[in-house]
Amino acid sequence: MTRANVQSRCRGCGTVVDANVDFGFACPNRGDGDVEHILVPTWSPDIWDRGEGDNPFVRFRDVLTAYQMARVLGLADEDYVELATQLNEAIARVDGSGFSITPLARCADLEASLGLDTPVWVKNETGNVSGSHKARHLAAVMLLLLVVERAGSPLAQGLRDRRLAIASCGNAALAAAVVARAADWPIDVFIPVDAGAAVVARLTELGANLVICERDPSETGDPCVISFRRAVCDGSLPFSVQGPDNAISVEGGLTLGCEFVAGLNAVNESLDSVIVQVGGGALASSLYGAFARIHSLGDIPNIPRLYTVQTQGAYPLQRAMERVQAHHADASAHQIVSTVSQHRSDYMWPWEDTPSSVAHGILDDETYDWLALIEGMVSTSGEALVVSEARLHEANVLGRRDSGIRACHTGTSGLAGLIELLALGRNPGRTGVIFSGIHRQDS
Repeated sequence: MTRANVQSRCRGCGTVVDANVDFGFACPNRGDGDVEHILVPTWSPDIWDRGEGDNPFVRFRDVLTAYQMARVLGLADEDYVELATQLNEAIARVDGSGFSITPLARCADLEASLGLDTPVWVKNETGNVSGSHKARHLAAVMLLLLVVERAGSPLAQGLRDRRLAIASCGNAALAAAVVARAADWPIDVFIPVDAGAAVVARLTELGANLVICERDPSETGDPCVISFRRAVCDGSLPFSVQGPDNAISVEGGLTLGCEFVAGLNAVNESLDSVIVQVGGGALASSLYGAFARIHSLGDIPNIPRLYTVQTQGAYPLQRAMERVQAHHADASAHQIVSTVSQHRSDYMWPWEDTPSSVAHGILDDETYDWLALIEGMVSTSGEALVVSEARLHEANVLGRRDSGIRACHTGTSGLAGLIELLALGRNPGRTGVIFSGIHRQDS
């Protein structure tokens, strides 16, 4: 079905944004009051899986604003497919391979090691573009930019004069630089002083402009995010994996959730729980969003319980969840989201100390997509978990040994959450985890 327009609504203030007028990246009222301003689509796809091909941005195109916008702007279905295919081919030239459906497998050795008689399904994203799931988020944003450009929308005027910007110290930065290079778009990457040498070298090789950000004692929050947001205020495009800064990036993660479900449906399986590592929260919110949408279409029997995993180095989401449980124990997920979105600072604020952990990829000072995760955990009776450094090491050794997947500590931290749940005496049933983030020498 071709839509008349493609709109999003802010969960905090209710403002409606038309993607043909303002892309739909962020709420124009962002920063006003103690409100969590984040855009969510007002539309739902009629179908979610075309069942064709190996490029997720083609097969699952109906869940993406980029595709919906292509149709609204007058591009044919084959025009969008051509754009998505060309971008994927360019990414392959830059990074060695493009997007394809990534492996999903039941890990019997891992089940045996954990003493489980229920399945553990592992989705392996370490072989994806730039070694993690992060490029999925950014490809969704780039496809929207390319659609606008191809269609000759008024938004395309001067678009190529605006630089891309992202704040990251690792996988997201690498993913952004790969996608930017493939599209021949200049990018500024805001990184911390302790960014890994291998990451810095690869970013330089990809032609990214690196901006090193030191912590300022007078400011709270991630200095890279602060500098990134200043650049966006000055006209840069938010090439970010954080939903409040760019809601379109969350959509790219929907392709991962769609793949997960499609793989399970192909073998007549389903999940009771999904356990997901959380830094900024885009991965987990994308997965929850995909499961919820597909369930609403009747194609899975239930939405899996959502368990989120953070480290003892920084756990702003678990802190927020504790406050929600203390003050809103009997409220519905909808009531909770409506209330807490109007009082952000009572639930989510920057971590007071400089975060530190071997799982450095989930050390965000704030969980930027926390609102969707609170909704997901409350509505599915899930939980926000915090794991120790010892647990992270245990999970990485066990996960790499039993699966054969060369994931980093961040990548196996969802498994650390599963081990933690079992140690607490709880069995989450048929469980899904994501291994995302290939092990690098200086990780």
